[in-house]
Amino acid sequence: MRILVLGGDGYCGWATALHLSQRGHDVGILDSLIRRDWDRQLKIASLTPICGIERRIARWHELTGHSIDLYVADMCNHEALETAMVRFAPDAVVHFGEQRSAPYSMIGRKEAVFTQVNNVVGTLNLLYVIHEKLPDCHLVKLGTMGEYGTPNIDIEEGYLTITHKGRTDTLLYPKQPGSYYHLSKVHDSHNIHFACRIWGLRATDLNQGVVYGVHTPETTMDRTLVNRLDYDGIFGTVLNRFCIQAAIGHPLTVYGRGGQCRGFLDIRDTVRCVELALLNPAKAGEFRVLNQFTEQFTVNDLAQKVRQAGTEMGLDVEIENVPNPRVEKEEHYYHAANTKLLELGLKPHCLSQSLLDSLLNVAIDYKDRVDENMIPPRVSWRSCAPVFQ
Repeated sequence: MRILVLGGDGYCGWATALHLSQRGHDVGILDSLIRRDWDRQLKIASLTPICGIERRIARWHELTGHSIDLYVADMCNHEALETAMVRFAPDAVVHFGEQRSAPYSMIGRKEAVFTQVNNVVGTLNLLYVIHEKLPDCHLVKLGTMGEYGTPNIDIEEGYLTITHKGRTDTLLYPKQPGSYYHLSKVHDSHNIHFACRIWGLRATDLNQGVVYGVHTPETTMDRTLVNRLDYDGIFGTVLNRFCIQAAIGHPLTVYGRGGQCRGFLDIRDTVRCVELALLNPAKAGEFRVLNQFTEQFTVNDLAQKVRQAGTEMGLDVEIENVPNPRVEKEEHYYHAANTKLLELGLKPHCLSQSLLDSLLNVAIDYKDRVDENMIPPRVSWRSCAPVFQ
């Protein structure tokens, strides 16, 4: 297939682009490169050093012989997006091209507005380009399990069948997002669902859990190809942060009581899930929803696992509960379905001792690059004042 990866310079996008290219697909990347600007503006950085996108793509070609086309464009610029899409003429589009941080969206009014406009308008522009220029193109959009929130009933895959006053219907599952970022993803889902109904587009919404890890087989081929490992209080993910904290002797910072439960998956499973969705496309007019995670853990579960792995490696690992900057339930019911990707052939990488050892070893290898000032939470859900000047 010809596959265009939107946001292909980012954490999930880069790993996905290489994975698909290695498997013989013609791959293009469209990215505004704004993620690199945010690093400079917020004074944060990936633990692993990231080369420029042109150098990354050139090195990939040198190593494998596979070419990746690059389009530097903002999805909110409809003309630029349309020009790139028509030129590349994809059979499928993988949509990672959004501001993906809940904390960033909660810094203040400017960041909340930017997140909503960037994500919702960019996706609307994409839907119109597909409808008007590439109506057979399959849209695979990265959603988030955070759209569902933490309801006191089981979370199904996208839809819920209900009976009300003697009548039964199947509806989109009710959404209770926990940030302006997650709310933007809900708007995306509704807009894509609407476009499938009225225009007959085909779309797969991958509601992804929290992704951990840095390596895929492709990104380990050369240091130029290494993926991001974010640990800061804005873009960092909890397990990556815990491993870096363990490596430098910093207490593992558990927000609140630590009973918050979420779905998690390995970055290697992220790229495989995307591939499975592409190889088994949605039908025309279908808005298909797949819950993309492999295991469920509480924050306390992860802290204990990292402490055990770190202790066995000779690290002195402590756990510290800190005030929760978010507004969320810290003890709650959480049981989500995730059978559809398994039925398509996913063979999950479960969180194991060896994987934790690998993450800890990466953190140790690069620990001289750690900036401890980046680790504490820097955004409060209860405050409307920007924390960055």
